[in-house]
Amino acid sequence: MDVSNETVETTDLRRPLVDPADTEVKRLSEVGLESVLTESSLSYPRRVCLGACIEMKVLFQLALPAILIYLVNSGMGISARIFAGHVGSQELAAASIGNSCFNLVYGLMLGMGSAVETLCGQAYGAHRYEMLGIYLQRATIVLALVGLPMTLLYTFSYPILILLGEPKTVSYMGSKYIAGLIPQIFAYAVNFTAQKFLQAQSVVAPSAFISAAALILQILLTWTTVYVMDMGLMGIAYVLTITWWVIVGSQCFYIAVSPKFRHTWTGLSWRSFQGLWSFFKLSAGSAVMICLEMWYSQILVLLAGLLKDPARSLDSLSICMSISALSFMVSVGFNAAVSVRTSNELGAGNPKSALFSTWTATFVSFVISVTEALAVIWFRDYVSYIFTEDADVAKAVSDLCPFLAITIILNGIQPVLSGVAVGCGWQTYVAYVNVGCYYVVGIPVGCILGFAFDFQAKGIWTGMIGGTFMQTLILLYVTYRTDWDKEVETARKRLDMWDDKKEPLHS
Repeated sequence: MDVSNETVETTDLRRPLVDPADTEVKRLSEVGLESVLTESSLSYPRRVCLGACIEMKVLFQLALPAILIYLVNSGMGISARIFAGHVGSQELAAASIGNSCFNLVYGLMLGMGSAVETLCGQAYGAHRYEMLGIYLQRATIVLALVGLPMTLLYTFSYPILILLGEPKTVSYMGSKYIAGLIPQIFAYAVNFTAQKFLQAQSVVAPSAFISAAALILQILLTWTTVYVMDMGLMGIAYVLTITWWVIVGSQCFYIAVSPKFRHTWTGLSWRSFQGLWSFFKLSAGSAVMICLEMWYSQILVLLAGLLKDPARSLDSLSICMSISALSFMVSVGFNAAVSVRTSNELGAGNPKSALFSTWTATFVSFVISVTEALAVIWFRDYVSYIFTEDADVAKAVSDLCPFLAITIILNGIQPVLSGVAVGCGWQTYVAYVNVGCYYVVGIPVGCILGFAFDFQAKGIWTGMIGGTFMQTLILLYVTYRTDWDKEVETARKRLDMWDDKKEPLHS
């Protein structure tokens, strides 16, 4: 028996999977994730652990600021409603209707901006840096053109609200509030494209700081217009629009003057007017994908108004949806992060890194969502008292918390997989999946269980969960079966479609 060999084997077994003092590990870390994953001299467990260390660092650097951005964007609408509520009950109703109607544009522009995320992310990974500026301009043109008919829709919002059965006084005040938000449509068109332009280059923190500063500015200006200038509801609308344009101006100024973007932003170009129709088709798929997801939960609340005891059903579902929306922001942050990581790695021709980034982000978001779901179950009897002191509503919320917990867990997986779809350019396919799962299965099943079988809110929510669960399974299967080498080739062809310069532009 060779004792020396036995000693060596024992030492190897006790050796940590990732040794910080290992010069080879340090060298591979500096080279990049793909080099680590393909390094044959390292054992498979060590490659996975080292790869996870590299990926987790990048992932959280992208996800945390993105979460802050989405929380702040939501906070701006919430603060507007809070101030409106202090002005009067009708003003609160008008602001709530106005912001709800404007969610249509928000979802549309956010979704169409995801096309920039795909193309800019892949172009950046492929070192075709000049194309990022072209894509930014092209996307802004497309979104601004789409915004033009939306201005007509909101200009005539009063008769539309009346047609929907809203009270005349609230409809009139709501239409005036919406009119004050119309310039915000074009702020969205610039903001979301600029935001995705920055995210594709892993520059996320500046947008988070700008958004946070804008929220503080909005609160101060709204307080001034309401309590000092006595402008009421219209003052709230004007400040909200101005704040969004402050965000846009700050981001554009940062892009124009920062040396970080000397290769990706080279000024205005006529090339941005080429391929607008192809860009629109990719953007439309993104918009449908995002809008269908945003409207899904809102339809749940609308259906609750048709149930027995609609007041309690609406109150309990609204509380649960508010909690779900808060946890959803975390998943949306990982959605943005994994979209950037996947598109960057595909553009760079790194199929193993794209695969590894996908499953790492999915696993991390899943673990966080499970933690959130357990917290909801643990505090199920108390969580509603944050919103109301009504004991009956608290009991209804407690009964719905198991459904809320399942929704939170599914929302920890599904948005991340949607982010992978954006990074790969699968928006149109996912839009079809959303239509089938949400609107062919989820809502009809929910209506049958809620109304025909008299399960009320639990029945409606069960159907909605079923649709989300089906969509999640389909996306998991598609992602699992993906040929990542083929996706790299697809990304290259997509970039070549609009790029006249086939030689990469290195920094």
